[in-house]
Amino acid sequence: MNLTTTYLGLALPHPVMCGASPLAHDLDAVRHLEDAGAAAIVMHSLFEEQITRDELGMVHHILVHEDSHAEALSYFPNADDYAFGPDRYLEQIRRTKAAVRIPVIGSLNGTTPEGWLSHAQQIQQAGADALELNFYHVATDPHEDGASVEQRLLDVVRAVKQHVTIPVAVKLSPFFSSVSNLARQLDAAGADGLVLFNRFYQPDIDPEMLEAVPRLQLSTSDELLLRVRWLAILHGHVRASLAATGGVHTGIDALKAVMAGADGVQMVAALLHHGPAHLTTVVRDLTHWLVEHEYESLAQARGSMSLSKCPDPEAFERGNYMRVLQTWRPKR
Repeated sequence: MNLTTTYLGLALPHPVMCGASPLAHDLDAVRHLEDAGAAAIVMHSLFEEQITRDELGMVHHILVHEDSHAEALSYFPNADDYAFGPDRYLEQIRRTKAAVRIPVIGSLNGTTPEGWLSHAQQIQQAGADALELNFYHVATDPHEDGASVEQRLLDVVRAVKQHVTIPVAVKLSPFFSSVSNLARQLDAAGADGLVLFNRFYQPDIDPEMLEAVPRLQLSTSDELLLRVRWLAILHGHVRASLAATGGVHTGIDALKAVMAGADGVQMVAALLHHGPAHLTTVVRDLTHWLVEHEYESLAQARGSMSLSKCPDPEAFERGNYMRVLQTWRPKR
């Protein structure tokens, strides 16, 4: 079975790769992922706050020693909360590239072109095969409109594309007023890929300790539905590669993403639960389904269930919405 695909211009033996996760911290885990057949590895993100702290000094140190609003400052991470500082992050890319033969994709998490533009270049110099811009921004300013939020992202992409030659993917959240329009603008701005979707982690509150408490819940296959929907909508309408991240746990999950239009499929939670060897199972089950249903290649399945294959996508979406609501029945 021919499972080959092209993601960000990279020729891959199949679409299943390890998404940004703690697995990239450990070279032994990275080697195990390669042995399990991972098509590529996305590094964990380097955060703009790490770069700022290193380059501008003790901004965070000053903030956390203010007497006022001490409880609210529990929302800010400590320096020790980050896996690697900028220099160690770049070194980890070099070491990872030396340890494996599969593509290694760097990841930056920021909001301004100035904050980490130089590190985009340094990640390229460290040997990364591509770069993923992990755009995680909560719009809390009531005076900032949605267009301004999107413009900031577009400015970042244009600036990075002007200063690096490796492919650049953009990892989006689903919380934009028009994902389709933003995808088109990012495509025009030169983004080589779109990764759907970033997961927003919500902090909890400990009312006794007056602290914000991080709460991490790994994805389940149920979360894939949102990704499948937007992959199906965007397939055939953007030049950029499309990737799914969040909710891919099984070979059938990977198949659904591909049928919707994904060129690449990123896994994290399932690998954290079951270990790198689970990736072998996912690729095997994907292959088995395609062979059993007499597909000649993965390319034959890609986009086969996208909305571009539907003569009236809007009517299909509305009809599906009505059918879902009207077919539910309470248990007796």
